[in-house]
Amino acid sequence: MDETPELQAFRAETREWLEANCPEEMRQPVAGDSDVCWGGRKWRFKSEAQKQWLERCAAKGWTVPEWPKAYGGGGLSKEEAKILAQEMRRISARPPLSSFGIWMLGPALLKYGNEAQKLEHLPKIARGEIRWCQGYSEPGAGSDLASLRTSAILDGDEYVVNGSKVWTSYADRADWIFCLVRTDPEASKHLGISFLLFDMESPGVTASPIKLISGYSPFCQTFFDNVRVPKENLVGTPGKGWDIAKYLLTHEREMIAGMDMASAGRDSMHQLAKKQIGTSKSGKLKDNLLRADIVRHEIDAMAFGLTMERVKDEAKAGQGVGALSSMLKYYGTELNKQRQELLMSIGGTDSLTWEGPDKHDGDPAKTWLRSRANSIEGGTSEVQLNIIAKRVLQLPGA
Repeated sequence: MDETPELQAFRAETREWLEANCPEEMRQPVAGDSDVCWGGRKWRFKSEAQKQWLERCAAKGWTVPEWPKAYGGGGLSKEEAKILAQEMRRISARPPLSSFGIWMLGPALLKYGNEAQKLEHLPKIARGEIRWCQGYSEPGAGSDLASLRTSAILDGDEYVVNGSKVWTSYADRADWIFCLVRTDPEASKHLGISFLLFDMESPGVTASPIKLISGYSPFCQTFFDNVRVPKENLVGTPGKGWDIAKYLLTHEREMIAGMDMASAGRDSMHQLAKKQIGTSKSGKLKDNLLRADIVRHEIDAMAFGLTMERVKDEAKAGQGVGALSSMLKYYGTELNKQRQELLMSIGGTDSLTWEGPDKHDGDPAKTWLRSRANSIEGGTSEVQLNIIAKRVLQLPGA
């Protein structure tokens, strides 16, 4: 579809602004975790360029381009936001900010939060001032999340929170947590749950990192010992937090699904393979079988990207995502695992190196191992397949 004159003008203005304001360093491939800006009180910028890129985009509301301007967003239409994303990809610009606040909490607050909560939290998320973590899973409540036991008992104007969460991503680096708690122990398990926000520096909060087989420690077990939280930090209606939890999970699953699509700022697999393996006189990758596998993956990734775009457009048109998020999460998980397998094949025996400055300190092997957790986090693949069978395909007996 041809762009309107207004959208053509917006594209030209966006291209001009990006060329003038995106530092050259922020157009280079991501080489490690520190190249990804998470923001927050504890964040230390890797470089002045990373800091400038965040500040410049935040000032325009382009860390969250479709959020309303009143909450720190850019106020862009879906068509304008798509053009912005295209123009950023054109110059290989890195995202200025990565954030669970943007991907998960923000949409939930926009839908369920009151005006005071939106004005308090959303602009800080947009500016990268507060880093959030997610308090959902517990040692005895993983896939059966509604069995959670962390309690929040109202005492005057405060809730007193006791219990623990597990697999809390980056809890040791986060500033605040959005947390599912049980406020009514007498109600049925889905009805007694509430959605609470609180500061990770509150007395009684402890985050203990969990070291994975990959050597990384992105997950934590988080303990709450008589943590006092102002009652105005409860989002929505007491005991109705499960509705918010389900809505937020659709966004989490979309986020996990899109991990393989987040290619801005990194070399394509073809580029990496050519550097590592070399090309024939005709310019083709020397390894014919690997070349075919890479092409197959990239075709699948392009098709999946188009599906993601379609689902997002339908959601913005008011059709919702619902159970389709399980389909996106499952297939996105498989694509990312496939990508990591191919990157290991491209690196050959060098990819098996676990330590050493010449091999990015074993990043290929560690990232490959980390990708296996994609099948568990955000709802296991088995659970997603059950949801797809029942609610998408509507198979009999599912």
